[in-house]
Amino acid sequence: MAPKVGVVTFPGSLDDHDALRAVRLAGAEPVPLWHASDDLQGVDAVILPGGFSYGDYLRCGAISRFSPVMGSVITAADAGMPVLGICNGFQILCEAHLLPGALIRNDVRTFVCVDQRLRVESTATAWTGDYTAGQEITIVLKNGEGGFVADEDTLDRLEGEGRVVARYLGGNPNGSFRDIAGIANERGNVVGLMPHPEHNVDPLTGPGTDGTPFFSSVLSFLSARV
Repeated sequence: MAPKVGVVTFPGSLDDHDALRAVRLAGAEPVPLWHASDDLQGVDAVILPGGFSYGDYLRCGAISRFSPVMGSVITAADAGMPVLGICNGFQILCEAHLLPGALIRNDVRTFVCVDQRLRVESTATAWTGDYTAGQEITIVLKNGEGGFVADEDTLDRLEGEGRVVARYLGGNPNGSFRDIAGIANERGNVVGLMPHPEHNVDPLTGPGTDGTPFFSSVLSFLSARV
């Protein structure tokens, strides 16, 4: 049986169906999950998609962090389940303290939508194992509050422990400290990423298929655990 990968829909989610399609194209069984239910339906991994959950009121992800589904996601992540937060999902992971730091308003003070060059810095996560370290890829980036910030000690720890997953190339689009585009937790099962790999799984709808390995990587990770 194919692994089951759940994708959570919050009020205001924008890219949940794109993520479900990316999961299916990677060879897994996509499972829609609902924000108001704490039932993860037996999935093997979870994706928190991009969008504007709960209208981004208070702060991006601040309300979503307290939704019923997130209680189960936090428990599962602490037990080792792979969790990927994309854009708004990254913000939710930081609000839930599954990842350090925060995402704030872009330094350019405008919404950014570009095909962004990245360098994969770490393949030692559940979501990046099918890349090679140092690989340069192009992934769609679209955000208004995408600037990753943290104190210097936290940044040094992320760098020193190899937990920076991806870094912006060709210019910093949103003011993220140290050009950080994505990070992981200590175990490598939880990853937050500001760019949108689910938009790069079909050459018809994006600049190539550089996003596909994010989704195939978790299948490789789950297979290795069996």
